[in-house]
Amino acid sequence: MDDASLARLAELDHRVSACRACPRLVAWREEVARTKRAAFADWTYWGRPVPGFGPPDARLLIIGLAPAAHGGNRTGRMFTGDRSGDVLYQAMYDVGLASQPTSVSAGDGLELYGVRVTSPVHCAPPANKPTPEERDTCRPWLVEELRLLRPTLRAAVVLGAFGWQAALPAFAEAGWAVPRPRPAFAHGARVDLGGLDLLGCFHVSQRNTFTGRLTPEMLREVLRTAAKAARLP
Repeated sequence: MDDASLARLAELDHRVSACRACPRLVAWREEVARTKRAAFADWTYWGRPVPGFGPPDARLLIIGLAPAAHGGNRTGRMFTGDRSGDVLYQAMYDVGLASQPTSVSAGDGLELYGVRVTSPVHCAPPANKPTPEERDTCRPWLVEELRLLRPTLRAAVVLGAFGWQAALPAFAEAGWAVPRPRPAFAHGARVDLGGLDLLGCFHVSQRNTFTGRLTPEMLREVLRTAAKAARLP
């Protein structure tokens, strides 16, 4: 791991966590952090934008939608402390990309192997629905993250249509060759961006996992394909 790369990514994460660009999202994330959920009454909520999580020399990037109000907004780490994260990290552990199958807090010892997890919107949005304007306002953070990861990044998995629509222009702005017209989202979609394989996967939302639209094996299969494309062990 290159010390300079680590420092640049850590500095980006610090700047992300201090962002106050979207008034609606700032008000919501801070309100949730004050009122809390009864089950987490003894927690001190993070209540800020949630930066990406994973090594600066990642070969694979997983892109979600936004932090959950009582998940990442509480713990300060992407996909941690909520049902979606339970599904994602279990699958990552199953295919050898994570050191443990659960992610409950930022200090729980979880390590990712060659993988970084991020999202196009870094604040928890009301009803889990960022606006297009909020998505676009947050895009420069993703573009900068992609540029920092570019020397090693070889594959990316995008969870859901919202993330797909947000990620494609960010990859283009970061210098990858995105086809025109832009490819449509589909589970199992695979697009060559010129040195990077982009894969689509249904989001790990409860709506998808509880109904069986996305099964654990479907998720593991996408992750295995992505890990192979990224040339991870």
